[in-house]
Amino acid sequence: MTDDAPELRASDADRERVAEVLRDALAEGRLDMTEFEERLDATYSARTYGELAPITRDLPVGGAPAAPRVSMTKEPQRDGGWAGRITGAEPSSTWAVAVMSGFQRKGRWTVPRRFNCFAFWGGGEIDLREADFSAGEVVINCVAIMGGTQVVVPPGIEVVVRGLGIMGGFDHGEEGVPGDPGAPRVIVTGFAFWGGVGVERKVTRAERLRLKEERRQEKLERRQERERLGRGAGGSGLDASRHDLHDLHGGSRERELERERDRHRDN
Repeated sequence: MTDDAPELRASDADRERVAEVLRDALAEGRLDMTEFEERLDATYSARTYGELAPITRDLPVGGAPAAPRVSMTKEPQRDGGWAGRITGAEPSSTWAVAVMSGFQRKGRWTVPRRFNCFAFWGGGEIDLREADFSAGEVVINCVAIMGGTQVVVPPGIEVVVRGLGIMGGFDHGEEGVPGDPGAPRVIVTGFAFWGGVGVERKVTRAERLRLKEERRQEKLERRQERERLGRGAGGSGLDASRHDLHDLHGGSRERELERERDRHRDN
C-alpha cells in the first residue's frame, strides 16, 4: 500500500481486500489464530488507508513477495447498465467462514465465478446489490450447519436455487423471476442442516431514497394541481354568485321603479 495519502478514507471494499489477505495468510500458516483475530479486528475498525497499511505490510499477496496494496485510485463510475457491472476482473473475495460469529460481503465488491461460504452456529450476509461480477453467471455455494446465510440480490437479476436442506432449507421465493437483458445469473446452491439459506430481492438504499423522492414529488404536484383547480372553481363560483346577486338587486330595483311610476299615473 502506498503512503502518499494515508489520511484518505477507506471503503468497505478496501477493508475486504485486506481481510482476504489475512485469511490467506492464516490458511498458509503465516499467522496464528490470535494474530489473525487481532489483525482482522483492526481491519474492520480502520477508517483510513493509513490505519490499513501496517496490517498487511509484512504479508505477501498471492505468494508474491510484494506487500499488499490498497488502490488509492477510486474506481470509475459505472455506465448505469448491467454490461458495466460484468467486468471479468479479479474477485475481491472468494470465500467466507462464520463459526459462532458472522460475516458480511456487501457494498462495492467483485463477485467471483464461485463464492463458497460456511456458517456454523453463526450467520452471514452476501449482498449483491452494489456488486460487480467476474462473469455473467456466478455460483454462491452456501453450507449452513445450525446457522444461516442471507443472499440479497437487486431487481433484474435471475436467481436459481439448487440447495439441499435437511431439517433446514433454501428459500425458493425469488426463483422464476426473469432477469433483465444482459443481467448476470446467480445460482444459489449448497447444503443446510438445522439451518437455512435465504434469498431476498431488495433495491439499494440510494434507489429506495430516489423512489421515495419521486413519490413525494408526485404527491406535491397532485396537491398543487388540486389547489389550482380549486382556486379556479372557487373563483368562477364567486363570480357567478356576484353576477346573480347583481341581477337580483337590479331586478328588484327595476320592479320598485315600475311600481312608483304606476302610483304616479294613478294619482
